[in-house]
Amino acid sequence: MALIDRVKFDAPRDDILVWKFPSEELALGSQLIVNQSQEAIFVKGGKALDVFGPGTHTLSSGNLPLLQRLVNFPFGGKTPFTAEVWYVNKTVKRDLKWGTMSPIPIIDPQYGIPISVRAFGRWGLRVNDTRSFISQIVGTQLAALADKIEEYFEGEIVCIRCLWNHA
Repeated sequence: MALIDRVKFDAPRDDILVWKFPSEELALGSQLIVNQSQEAIFVKGGKALDVFGPGTHTLSSGNLPLLQRLVNFPFGGKTPFTAEVWYVNKTVKRDLKWGTMSPIPIIDPQYGIPISVRAFGRWGLRVNDTRSFISQIVGTQLAALADKIEEYFEGEIVCIRCLWNHA
């Protein structure tokens, strides 16, 4: 078992919103490096626990309070433990486009005839709550690309048809 003593993610592209560190074999005393535009979150047993902001963090039982409750620390010094480390890109994604795939037929309320309506626009995305984003949107994907997350939210935005059909 090779213990990791440095955990870091330098994103090769800006469209990676979430990335999972490839190893789960960590040690107390390891360096966790979080870049200015990122947050890192520890996941143990499928539960999102401790969140770290930008900076260099030396992993210790003091700064992993939630993880410490789930891990037995019987060793001194470089205590081994397993946990997933996820990095979340916190930069704002702008100029994302949305639109209806095809015209939506509705009845004109004044004349009673069917008309076709289309809608389109631009929107932006920024992750505010890392823990919620990981657990509710990303799930267990190894990396979440902006276009996949964009597809999810476009589905939510373009559900205008659902609203119009219930009006």
